[in-house]
Amino acid sequence: MLPFAFILIQRALTAGARPGAGAINPHVRGYWLFVLRTVGVEEELLLVDAGSFTPRAVAGAVLEGEKGALVAELQQQQLEINTLPCETLEQLRGELCAWRGRAAELARAQGAAVAALATSPLPVSPQLTPSGRYRRMADLFGLTAQEQLTCGCHIHVGVASDEEGVAVIDRIRPWLAPLLALSTNSPFWQGRDTGYASYRYQVFGRWPTAGPPELFGSAAGYRHAVGAMLGTGTLLDQGMVYFDVRLSATYPTVEVRVCDVCPDAEDAVLLAALVPGLVETAARDWSAGRAAPDVGASVLRLAAWQACRSGIQGSLMHPCTHRPAPAREVVEAVVEHAGAALEEAGDLDTVRAGVERLLTRGTGARWQRAVYAERGAAAVVREAVDRTLSF
Repeated sequence: MLPFAFILIQRALTAGARPGAGAINPHVRGYWLFVLRTVGVEEELLLVDAGSFTPRAVAGAVLEGEKGALVAELQQQQLEINTLPCETLEQLRGELCAWRGRAAELARAQGAAVAALATSPLPVSPQLTPSGRYRRMADLFGLTAQEQLTCGCHIHVGVASDEEGVAVIDRIRPWLAPLLALSTNSPFWQGRDTGYASYRYQVFGRWPTAGPPELFGSAAGYRHAVGAMLGTGTLLDQGMVYFDVRLSATYPTVEVRVCDVCPDAEDAVLLAALVPGLVETAARDWSAGRAAPDVGASVLRLAAWQACRSGIQGSLMHPCTHRPAPAREVVEAVVEHAGAALEEAGDLDTVRAGVERLLTRGTGARWQRAVYAERGAAAVVREAVDRTLSF
């Protein structure tokens, strides 16, 4: 992935001009100063046999000679795609479709296919990617690393500084569980229905740093917390700080890591629209001096558990009251919360349509269970392969 931009656009001051979404200064020497937050997505995809649809450990062969946007992951039965930082949803949609297509093309040459499934519906014995870092992880974390075959969707949004990024993290935390609920796409584990809409989130939660972070208060507070974690000697490096939302160690971004990979690219685009809206809203609240919500990680962990348990079927914890509420009410509250930023970015109608589509149709978890009940686990994977490339 190329470096993310926090783009400043100066335009001549006219009577009709106004700051765009994310403006950090109303005018500078006769010019409006606009800020455009770029967004990029990392998606992990499952590699499966093109005939039997069981997971296949062929990432090394699939990725041979590839550089940049397609990379290996922890297990050889998966790979990761990385979009460029994008300025519009149309650009992001094009990136996702292009790289899903490229991954499928490379897999096809090895008798395999790619499926946007967050866990495998069929039984699988994960095979570790033979890199030094992954081997050290397996040695240190044992079965947690050896069984970790999950596919997530990570959304990066550009920020102006670490200080703004941490302010965003502190303020966005209560709004992440509904995003998990909207993305749920992993009801099966080792051939069995787990009873969860996102069992990926449960499995990934075995890592010692996974889950909602506490309040940090400042960039210094964030660095102190991460330094203290690294100082324990438990983690290999900063890359193993697996908070649901964190500062990227590589790019000038806030990285939201809570979502399952989505079978349909349009649902990934929806999430990639909601996250910048929430980031911009949080940044504005910070700039206006509004305090971060005083809610502990223990409560947020319960909200995330409820989201991964039932998805958007039933109740979720409301981000404002921290009490149960119907999923539709909670999801609509997310859109309302980010509404001003989404409208100024031109994305509000797209988000509303996408949310209504998901609330009516259901998430990947609901679809997987319906197919499984009619035709079994292999049919789930077969249809996932088709949906992954249905643009």
